[in-house]
Amino acid sequence: MSDDIAISFVVPAYNEEKHLARALTAILAETRRVGCAAEVIVVNNASTDATGDVAASFPEVIVVDEPVKGLVQARRAGYLRASGQLIANVDADTIVTEGWLGRVMAEFERGPRLVALSGPYIYYDVSKRTRAAVRAFYVMGYGFYVLNRFVLRSGSLLQGGNFVVRRTALEQIGGYNPKFSFYGEDTDLARRLNAVGGVKFTFGLPALSSGRRLQEEGVLRIGLRYSMNFVWATYRKRPFTDAWIDIRH
Repeated sequence: MSDDIAISFVVPAYNEEKHLARALTAILAETRRVGCAAEVIVVNNASTDATGDVAASFPEVIVVDEPVKGLVQARRAGYLRASGQLIANVDADTIVTEGWLGRVMAEFERGPRLVALSGPYIYYDVSKRTRAAVRAFYVMGYGFYVLNRFVLRSGSLLQGGNFVVRRTALEQIGGYNPKFSFYGEDTDLARRLNAVGGVKFTFGLPALSSGRRLQEEGVLRIGLRYSMNFVWATYRKRPFTDAWIDIRH
């Protein structure tokens, strides 16, 4: 690990040629705005489209190929290549908002026991009704976050694709859990990190994201599936379901 790199962005990307450039442009704009030493790593995760070419078109970006398809496998490959003190996990269809990185650096600087930080998604391409349903889901999830972190002390809450973790804490818990491939991976990570330090979820760290999975599967079905995997990952330490629908047509 290099002490010169403050934060490493890890962007897993499977067939994301349509969304990746916008995500990388937003990340690079934030790193220039804040001026901290940062690196951006795209993990080309068994893509069959031009994802790798899009990533390589950004000279500042490091491209890592991970042939084993899976979100956790891609996150792990990026983490192993990263050299930053903080690891920012940002999905390829996620757009960090202006001020995102400044808030991250400030939170970790003033909270030495903070090991992970996360915020919600704002879906930019769905209807107002869907956005309202998502907000209600987050309010409910925040209640469970408070209960699990501060009362039961059994876990916490991370939004996969919009969270930052301290490298030393990730090393302390043994990295990413290979039992999880997609659903519940963020909850499992939050549970294990919560045992070694503070895992904070705040509405003050939003990121924009595509709502294509919501549109593909439906809000109620997605809400139920995420809820069940949250419970299973927190209390049974395994995913409720291993299968997920490929939405990248």
